[in-house]
Amino acid sequence: MDLKQSGRRQFWKQGAALAGLAAGAIRSATAQTRAAETPEQSAEEARAYGERPRFETTERRDHRLAGQFHGAPYPDSGSRGPYSDLWTPLQDLRGIITPSGLHFTNNHGYIAPDIDPQQYQLLLHGMVDRSLIFTLDDLKNLPSVSRIHFVECNGNGSPHFNGINPDSVQDAHGLTSCSEWTGVRLSVLLKEAGVQKGAHWVDAESADELRFTRSIPLDKAIDDVIVAYGQNGEATRTEQGYPVRLLVPGWVGSYNIKWLRRLKVVDQPEMGKWSTNMYTTLRPDGKRRWFDFEMPPKSIITRPSGGQRLASKGFYEITGLAWSGSGAIRRVEVSTDGGRTWKDAELQEPVLRKAHTRFCFPWTWNGEEAVIESRCTDELGEVQPTLDGFLKKYGITLDYLPSVNTHFNAIQPWKITPEGNVRNVMFS
Repeated sequence: MDLKQSGRRQFWKQGAALAGLAAGAIRSATAQTRAAETPEQSAEEARAYGERPRFETTERRDHRLAGQFHGAPYPDSGSRGPYSDLWTPLQDLRGIITPSGLHFTNNHGYIAPDIDPQQYQLLLHGMVDRSLIFTLDDLKNLPSVSRIHFVECNGNGSPHFNGINPDSVQDAHGLTSCSEWTGVRLSVLLKEAGVQKGAHWVDAESADELRFTRSIPLDKAIDDVIVAYGQNGEATRTEQGYPVRLLVPGWVGSYNIKWLRRLKVVDQPEMGKWSTNMYTTLRPDGKRRWFDFEMPPKSIITRPSGGQRLASKGFYEITGLAWSGSGAIRRVEVSTDGGRTWKDAELQEPVLRKAHTRFCFPWTWNGEEAVIESRCTDELGEVQPTLDGFLKKYGITLDYLPSVNTHFNAIQPWKITPEGNVRNVMFS
């Protein structure tokens, strides 16, 4: 057989399998038509920094409109800023990097401070041989690292945080984003200061009105924590902690202190309300789980997903994201029959530790009702649980679930109706 002809036949055979792609496009059930309303930059501004095409309108969603803040009404202090609670449109993204302008924010309802980088100072003190103050130039003059890592709010996906059965992947899981972070390793600063015997924790404090503080075990601080001043090749955005923030890979988002102003080396952790109440898990016996650091393995299908519509039967690429606070993702499986059978998805390169991993799975929809879902396994062998598995892990019932506001990583199912509409059926 002529190898060239055989290869040509195979090419056309594959092409025929994909022939339904144009007719079977995924559409948003609530299509955005606001291109004409997108503010236009002046020609000079566009030349100086660039702008996206006016037809591209994907944006973060402002959850202040729902009047919710950690499951309760927002405070009426009047201090709430423009970046308090914005959720990443995961369904519209490609690859693993979240554009800086679409990275989620959660500022606990407070205004992002306006810090002059020329006046910036970072204090490192406490149980050290010598207290030090670093300017931004000081930090930039130290050996730098650039690492790709996700940041995820501990309440991401939780019905306590989002309300039962949110419409889309953005509303359900939009409190995670992944960026390339550049800065100096915290271990370098600690070595410069000299850590004293008996020290076990580092308290990190923000410069905003809240003076938000979290305690990080010294072992973690020395391992891989970054004092970051760069994001995706440029300075961090205002809402992302400009000019300097902490990046604590794989851990609950609240440990990634933004607008970092102070690091204090101590022998015991800070025990304020954020550590003992707000960022804890309430158990059925009335006690709270403290210091639950790492985010567990999680995956979500982003296309097709809730709020989208399959225009007709035919070929579709199921795609989504997987990540784990324990390390790299080793496997993602996809089910198109509600979890009865599973097949391996392809992991797109790069597959990095404590970073989003993009997975893809080819699928031909026959036009009948289907439930699609994904599950991942990380490098420690931990497998993403079903909803029943998650409930069993915490020893709770579904009625109690809204009280568990942390580390929710149950498998996310999307139901596709015969009409092609995609719905979130996590809790139905």
